[in-house]
Amino acid sequence: MFNFDEANKKGKEAIDTALKNYTDVNKGFQAIASEAAEYSKKSFQDGVSHFETLAGVKSFEAAFELQSSFVKSSYESFVAEATKLGEMYADLAKTAYKPFEAPIAAATKAAGKAASSVAPSA
Repeated sequence: MFNFDEANKKGKEAIDTALKNYTDVNKGFQAIASEAAEYSKKSFQDGVSHFETLAGVKSFEAAFELQSSFVKSSYESFVAEATKLGEMYADLAKTAYKPFEAPIAAATKAAGKAASSVAPSA
C-alpha cells in the first residue's frame, strides 16, 4: 500500500538536498567569478603599469628587454590562473555531482542484477 507520510518525507528530503546542492554550486560559481574578476583587474593594472614604464624607456634594447620580461611574467601568471580556475571548475563539478553518486550507484547495481538474472546461462 502507498504510504503518503513516507512519500512526503522522501519528497522533503529530495527538495532539501536539491536546495543544498543549488546553494553549493552557486557558491562555487561566485568564487570562480570573483577569482576571474580579480585576475582581470590585476592583469589590467599590470598592463597599465608596464605601458607607463615602457613609455619612459630611452633605448630600443631596454624596451625589448622590458617587453620580453613583461610577456614572460604575463604568460606565467596566465598559466597559473588558468590552472587555478581549472581546479575550481573541477571542484564545482564534483560538488554538483555529489548528490547523484549514491542513487546512480544503486541504479547501476540494480540494473546489473536484473541483467544477470535475465541473461541466459551458457
